[in-house]
Amino acid sequence: MVADSEKIVLSGTQRQLTGSRRERLRSLAMIGLSASMVTSIILVASGLFLLLLTSSLSWLLGHVGTENATWSEKLYQLIFTGTELGYGVSAIFPAVLGTLALVILMTAFVAPLGVATALYLTEYARPTWYTKLIRISITNLAGVPAIIYGVFGLGFFVYGIGGQVDQLFFGDQLPNPTFGTPGLLWAALTMALLNLPVVIVAVTEGLDALPGDLREASVALGATHGETVFKAVLPAAMPSVFTGLILATARAAGEVAPLLLVGAVKFAPALPFSDRLPFIELEQKFMHVGFQLFDAVLFNRIGPGDVGWIASVALILVLLISILNLFAIAFRAVILGRQEPANPF
Repeated sequence: MVADSEKIVLSGTQRQLTGSRRERLRSLAMIGLSASMVTSIILVASGLFLLLLTSSLSWLLGHVGTENATWSEKLYQLIFTGTELGYGVSAIFPAVLGTLALVILMTAFVAPLGVATALYLTEYARPTWYTKLIRISITNLAGVPAIIYGVFGLGFFVYGIGGQVDQLFFGDQLPNPTFGTPGLLWAALTMALLNLPVVIVAVTEGLDALPGDLREASVALGATHGETVFKAVLPAAMPSVFTGLILATARAAGEVAPLLLVGAVKFAPALPFSDRLPFIELEQKFMHVGFQLFDAVLFNRIGPGDVGWIASVALILVLLISILNLFAIAFRAVILGRQEPANPF
């Protein structure tokens, strides 16, 4: 009997060791697969960046394209004048300013709405089937093609809300529309609607990852539910909030399809800024770097010497998105650094 029990114990121990080995091998395999995928993505991205950089430098420093022009003159023409680059090609500097105006407005719309929706779904809504259905629907909205948002923005924002605004407040200027035409405001609202699921999902996941002890400790110290949410839970989830905003900023700066319908143009007669509040011309059409690249590739006759300046436009777009991401990351570090308690020692 003793020998049989020892055999049973030994067999159980061997099974546990075999199971632990399998789990280790499975974990190592998943780590290796993840590392290989990340490495492949980094290599592909680095290769594309080097290809753009090489093409741009060969155009700037070579003799292809504008005759008898130095690299500084070519760069000046690309950024400020747009002359002698191609038929109907506009300068990039107004497009950069238009892209920045779009990103600023979009962030102002999507940040409070996305955070408020995530707080309601996580902290206030009851965990019913209806709440789960809303969460699933928001997650699915993140995969809807961007052009669908552009069609919705054209019909709902431009012709729907914009037309009503013109009839109520700008009736003396009709039939010339003021807000009932594509413009910066409607483009920012459309991009905010496009990026809203991304922000909601990021903030919701950050709120769900917080331990329940944080909420219980706040209530035990006498805080109300609102004080717990806004003074304990939300500050702890700020990294997730900034992560969602960083993703939204990058997508707003690089997305082109919705802007084809709601405000981006090839050439704008003026910049979308003014010296009056709110310092942005909301009803004005604007230029966008991604739209300029799309128009240059699709509607221009690309000759042997045109690939260089097109690669330069693409490189400017990549650098602009990278600068916006770095600025958002630095701003997140500053805000989170202020929230950390000072070390008394």
